[in-house]
Amino acid sequence: MLRMKHGGHAPEPAPNETPFDYLLPDLPGDPGSLIPGDPATVVAGLKALGSAMVDDAAPDGAQVNSTIPAIYTYWGQFIDHDMTATMDSPAIGDITSETLRPADPSLIAAKLKNERRPTFDLDSVYGNGPGLDADCYRPDPGSADTAMYDGIRMRVGANADEPDIPGARIPPVDDLSRDLPRVGPLLQAGAIAPDELPEDLRDTSTQALIGDARNDENLIVAQLHLAFLRFHNRVVDAIEADPATYGLAADSGDAERFAEAQRLVRYHYQWLVVHDYLKTVALPGIVDSILLGGAKHYEPLADGELHAPLEYAVAAYRFGHSMVRGAYDHNRNFGTAVAPDESLEPVASFEDLFLFTGNGHELDPDDITKSTRNPFRGASALPFNWIVEWDRMSSKVDPDASHFARKIDARLVPPIHNMVNEGTDEGELQSDASTAVRELLRSLTQRNLLRGYLLSIPTGQAVAAAIGVDALSDDELRAGNTDAVNAALDAGGFVEHTPLWYYVLKEAETRANGNALGELGSRIVVETQVGIMQHDPASFLNAGWDPSQGVKLSNGDPIVTIRDFLAFADLPV
Repeated sequence: MLRMKHGGHAPEPAPNETPFDYLLPDLPGDPGSLIPGDPATVVAGLKALGSAMVDDAAPDGAQVNSTIPAIYTYWGQFIDHDMTATMDSPAIGDITSETLRPADPSLIAAKLKNERRPTFDLDSVYGNGPGLDADCYRPDPGSADTAMYDGIRMRVGANADEPDIPGARIPPVDDLSRDLPRVGPLLQAGAIAPDELPEDLRDTSTQALIGDARNDENLIVAQLHLAFLRFHNRVVDAIEADPATYGLAADSGDAERFAEAQRLVRYHYQWLVVHDYLKTVALPGIVDSILLGGAKHYEPLADGELHAPLEYAVAAYRFGHSMVRGAYDHNRNFGTAVAPDESLEPVASFEDLFLFTGNGHELDPDDITKSTRNPFRGASALPFNWIVEWDRMSSKVDPDASHFARKIDARLVPPIHNMVNEGTDEGELQSDASTAVRELLRSLTQRNLLRGYLLSIPTGQAVAAAIGVDALSDDELRAGNTDAVNAALDAGGFVEHTPLWYYVLKEAETRANGNALGELGSRIVVETQVGIMQHDPASFLNAGWDPSQGVKLSNGDPIVTIRDFLAFADLPV
């Protein structure tokens, strides 16, 4: 299950390939539900709109902050990586093509495949398990899945601790097991042998051995993935200390204990997705309405298979891109100091967070310096001075406005327009690619809009009508925009036929003040996530489970928020 991305190794065949399809399957085949016009003109308009959506004027201050703590931006990314992978197929088309036009919806449904199970089973964390007995999945000899495990526990990595690393230690100061497990340190320590790894991983010292390499593409999502590894290990500790409490015999074996730990971790995660994540990012009442009344639009495919809807995966769920901050109060070293003169730098920029990717990239020895920003400092592990302090990103009552995500709106920070880790794959960008192609691949705004067009995603107005939500007015679609955005909307005819991704952002901006998704965005996201769980026999919903039946905090309280989850993983909040 280990996947490589951004300059990494060739992907392995996906053993759990699942379909993509549409939430509203009748709309993509109706020309009136799609963006009309000459494709070349539409593509030019979408590129102009994407370029204009970047907020390079307003400071990253209180007026752009939401009431959603910053962790939810990256928790949303973690959920996305657990549900979907691969949004492109050569058989369908290429967003960089000069002849880009919408693909046939039936071809899309047949050819576009998801290399993730969308069922919230944490395949991005577990791969397919350690292969404990003949009835479990057994990784092939030399599979990286095997190296992810230490018995029935998940491996975690040690932080670099060289004497010349500047800055303060992050409490608890003696806990230096706060990095992902990386190839170089594990080999050097003898924790794994070279023949336990695929041959193409043996020389990639910074590569993290995790179920989805995308969770090592920025530091915050990597530290959140680490929290899941540590949470699993704490659950194993609890089971081993008192197996009877978890329905196991005193002499139960590793296979039974691992299965119970995995079940509990999945249930805690799913419950928190529904009752914390979704209730934070969606309009009040919508989650409970769908929990009690059922999803009205999400349905399994004709053969009963669960799928990730394209209106969700390609458009609505990409609202998190607008929540990204240009800089973070990351910890006491790269943010607000706790002690006088403690801070090395006042913030960690969004670009800084991508210095810590291990996705198969090897650092050029000539570039390794003593800089405080140098990610691995030649040690192939995260230095102690960059560990996330989660209390700065997770509290809903934090008085510091900079600890919250940006509002969900149609104004995105400049780094989103020039993603430092995009447009670098050999398969994505050849050395002779034009400057325009390079810029497009690095602009998430343009990519989102063009991918939606290529994949025949219905317009916001068409989806609103089908779901029964009051459509945005022309004035709402224009309100608060720069002249450049409104010019792009007019030139492309996008006020009447609005790309769904832009529409969802603008709905959140005008109808929820950017502090939640609007009704349409909420319904697409909640119907998808809750609908999948309602139709998944293995989900916590169909088991009648709640956190009172799970592991508990040290004071006996159940785990009911993401802060509780982090605390159980011994990560201070």
